[in-house]
Amino acid sequence: MRRSLIFLLLFSLVVFLSAPAMATNGDNLISIGPISRSMGGVGIAAPQDAISAVFSNPAAMCFGPYCPGSGFDFAGTLFMPKVKASISGQAFGPMPAFNISADSDKKVYAIPAIGLSVPITSAFPLWRFGIAAYGVSGLGVDYRNTAINDPQHFNFGPMGQFPLAAGTDTQLQIMKFAPSIAFQPNESFSVGLAVHIDYDSLDLGSGSSFNYALGAQLGAIYKLTDMISVGATYITPQEVKFKNVADFNGDGVADNLKLESPQQVGIGVAVEPVKDCLLLEANGRWINWADATGYKDFDWKDQWVLALGAQFKPVKQLALRVGYNYGDNPVRQHGNFDGAYSPTNNVNVQGVQIPRYYYETFRMIGFPAIVKQHVTMGVGYEFSKKFVVNAGYTHGFKETLSESGTNIAGQPTTLQSTLSEDSVEFGLTFRF
Repeated sequence: MRRSLIFLLLFSLVVFLSAPAMATNGDNLISIGPISRSMGGVGIAAPQDAISAVFSNPAAMCFGPYCPGSGFDFAGTLFMPKVKASISGQAFGPMPAFNISADSDKKVYAIPAIGLSVPITSAFPLWRFGIAAYGVSGLGVDYRNTAINDPQHFNFGPMGQFPLAAGTDTQLQIMKFAPSIAFQPNESFSVGLAVHIDYDSLDLGSGSSFNYALGAQLGAIYKLTDMISVGATYITPQEVKFKNVADFNGDGVADNLKLESPQQVGIGVAVEPVKDCLLLEANGRWINWADATGYKDFDWKDQWVLALGAQFKPVKQLALRVGYNYGDNPVRQHGNFDGAYSPTNNVNVQGVQIPRYYYETFRMIGFPAIVKQHVTMGVGYEFSKKFVVNAGYTHGFKETLSESGTNIAGQPTTLQSTLSEDSVEFGLTFRF
């Protein structure tokens, strides 16, 4: 068994380091693993496996169904976003009217995750060690072979030709390696700490740039009664610098861009009105996009996320799960923006002057993190006390964001992005 677990761990890491991540709450996945995802992303107060324990609240390692023993989880998510963009312009002077739309290249993204929780001591006070690796954040589009990616759309004669939009080929990936420790002084209370080691990649059409970031997650859980538990967690901001990612101002030199995974605060309440049969959990999370480097430069706002989940076991071996997740769109809408070209009509982003029109298309077309509502469902079956299989499905309802202004030619223009998401999850749990 131990050799098999080591093999799975190494295999998962190899796959993990080569897989892109996609996301839902802003550019964060609503959760990790088939159990938490099929319950709407809950897990701060009562996670049901080692993956969601480390991801949602490291203190929860002391209260998982694998306790007082050890648990290892291997999970995979197939993420299937559907992204569409359109740009229209009214006739203005010699410039004809146009209405161009395209679908981003349809791709299926495989996102693996692994989690491990083991006891260090066997009597109070209890200590547990955990470790998890997972893709947690990312977003992107690929309009390279579509009419949206027109590098010579605006023809100014001797002044040159200019593209229809910026942000037509983007990909952000954030992957985490999280060693964790939890301390439980008594039967009712635990605290935990996870160290976040981030491996980040950003590609804006000029090749990928990679870097690392460090951070931490603190958590606590208190069981008010055998039936009710509450949890809280805090994640520190984690900033990374990407070098030479894009020529934002068109001066022929690739510019740098800093992005910061924002600080987050989460709280959760779980109720088990029928022990080992019915579990209900509600989580609230605040994501501080508005103060995060990079996101604040492109005018994202803070996001409040509500997650609701339920697990019902009609028999001991079978678990049925449903959930709902809501997070408001963090991308602000800029109505009546003035994108007409002039040497002074620019937006300062980290010391680089970006023409207003291309700043707006980059925000709207390149990173349409606009899905608000998700419904989830899943099932788990315990083949034995040591082996469990879980599966789930998540649907993010279609959302559309549009804003109007003028393009670089002074034409009235409308920018629009549409995004919906589907994913299927599968996981194996080993207890030993």
